[in-house]
Parts: sequence; structure tokens; C-alpha cells
Amino acid sequence: MTPDSVWMERCLQLARATPQRPSPNPRVGCVIVQEEEIVGEGFHPGAGHPHAEVFALRAAGSQAAGATLYVTLEPCHHYGRTPPCTEAIVQAGIGRVVVGTVDPNPLVAGRGIAYLQAAGIPVTVGVLESDCQALIEGFAFAIVQRRCFGLLKYAMTLDGKSAAVTGQSQWISNPSAREWVHQQRAWHDAVIVGSQTVVQDNPQLTCRLPDWQGSQPLRVVLSRSLDLPTTAQLWQVEVAPTLVVTEAGQDHPVWEALAAQGVELVQLAKVTPRQVAEMLFQRGCLSALWECGGTLAWAALQDDAIQKVAAVIAPKILGGAQAPTPVGGPGIPRVSEAWELLDPQLEIVGDNWLVTGGIKAQPAYHPTLQNQDPQRTDG
Repeated sequence: MTPDSVWMERCLQLARATPQRPSPNPRVGCVIVQEEEIVGEGFHPGAGHPHAEVFALRAAGSQAAGATLYVTLEPCHHYGRTPPCTEAIVQAGIGRVVVGTVDPNPLVAGRGIAYLQAAGIPVTVGVLESDCQALIEGFAFAIVQRRCFGLLKYAMTLDGKSAAVTGQSQWISNPSAREWVHQQRAWHDAVIVGSQTVVQDNPQLTCRLPDWQGSQPLRVVLSRSLDLPTTAQLWQVEVAPTLVVTEAGQDHPVWEALAAQGVELVQLAKVTPRQVAEMLFQRGCLSALWECGGTLAWAALQDDAIQKVAAVIAPKILGGAQAPTPVGGPGIPRVSEAWELLDPQLEIVGDNWLVTGGIKAQPAYHPTLQNQDPQRTDG
């Protein structure tokens, strides 16, 4: 690795280790190097707090003069809750700036780099760029599209079953894969399921990593008709907040029962995955982990609410023509119209395989699917 890559890797480590999700802001790490030694470093803890660059500059003090500042994301050049980082960098006398990736936020989008260059500071852009972009994939999508980034996660057997024919699914994946899921819950702002998942699995949907000290994700249940039990682990809001999105009104008996337990309920004229993604963005959620059943997974995919897929594959065979599969629905009529993964990655997790990748094609735009209902959910 080049020296620039070494220091940028340290920036990435700082950003990844942030205990608190900084949404609606992105994760950012920064280090300041003077004569091959770190004299200041920082990360962004959340909205309203100073940015990573400011923490690093404060730590460096007078040693920032003439030093090189490394940061995963282009420094901001606009007034928000905090002043522009670009001005602080110039005032500190930084001699060079190395940026991992350009900020996709239309309020920045190269302006920070241009300001620094106009001030006479050399700027290098694109060091460990793909890693820096992966760090903010949710933010990058949400800030441009104005809706929540969606990651569909599921576990399945070698023969494509997400549960036995009886509906029993614990455990298809191994402990290491389940730990990976808990890490994803820690990194995402929301976890989404449908009513059937609540009824059949009674999940907690919390991050239960031993050393996790951040806030729990918002647990979101989509239930058009409020066909939900009045007792469930998700209603224990002292553990984590829960939001139920429904088409039913406040006069529904289940509404009253859930509200009495502290559950937040929101009524929409029509509950669709995309509308939910837009609503979550308005609430400050940049990314959501969809841990739903096959019916809702199909609806979310077809409604363009999913931007990335993570499939855990276990070396097991269940069989059963009626056994549940990760993605249900009416199905795509031709293989040529299938969703495809962009740049799929394979990782070995114990004796399981983890396949991840972005969605390449959106069948919702295919003429043969226009007569199918993309809005059906599993509740």
C-alpha cells in the first residue's frame, strides 16, 4: 500500500468503528499526519456534532500547520448545523488534503475540493475510493434519490428454501452469519418486516453484539390491515423503538392496544414499499435492512425499494414444493428479465456462503410485469 492508502485506511477504521449511527449524516473518518506521524484524528458522531475534520484539527492543534489531512469524504463547503469544514482546514494552515471520495450531496459535490484548491491547497482525490464509497452507500443513494436505501437480507438452503415446509426456520444460517446480521442492524437505521414475520417468528430485530453500545435501529412493521398480535417482542419499546405502518385507522382495536404499549403507528392511504422508503427518509433514516418474508421481499424488489441484496446460503437441503422461498410473489415469467446483481461478492462465513451485490436490473420496468401488482405485502 502507498503511504496515502495507509493513512486513508486508518480513516476508514475510525469511521467504521463509530458506535453511533450519524444519520442523517454519513460516516466519516479523518486523520492529520505530520512527518509520517498522526497528530490528530476524528470521526463524525452524528448530526449537530462537529465533523470528523474538526475533531482531528482540534486534536492536532498547532501541529496541523503544513500537515496532510486525510478524510474519507470531501470536506463540506456549506453552512448547516455546523460551519464549513473547508474554512477550518484553510485557517489551520493544512498543507495538503487527501480525499477518499467526492461528496454526492448536491450541496457539496466538488465545491469543497474546488474551494481548497482555490486557497492554494493541493488536493488528491480517489484514494481507496471504492472502500470510501461503500462506507456511505446508504447516504449516497438517499441524499440523491430522497428515499431510504434498502438492503434485502435473507438466509436460504442450497435448494433455495428459507424455511421448512412447516414454516420452521431456526436456524438455517450458522452463528457467524447471524452475527453478521446483527452487525448490519447496527449499521442500518431501520429494520423492516411484514405482519406475517411478526406472527410466525416473533422476532426482536435488535442488534445484540456483545460490545455494541450504539442506539438500536427503528423496527418497522408493514401491516395494511393491522392483522397483528397484541403481544410481541417488537412491542417492547423500552428495548428499541417500533413503528407500524398501516392503512387501518385509529378506531381499529389493535391500533389502540399497540399505542397503549408505546408503539408508534402511522396511517397511509396505501402502504407500499417505496412510499415507506420515502417516509423513512423524511424521518432521517438513510438505510433500511429488509428482513421480511418472501411476499414482502417480492413487493419491495418490484417497487424499487431494494438497492442491494445479501444472501446467506447454508449447506443444507430441505426440499418441499410448498416450502417458503426468500422471494415469493407471482414470479418473473422469463429468465432474461430476472433481477441481476451488480459486481457480486462472495464471502465465506464459517460453513455458510454470503453473496452480496447491488441490484442491476429492475423488472418493475418490464412490460410483461406491468399487469402484476407490485404493491402486495405480507400484511
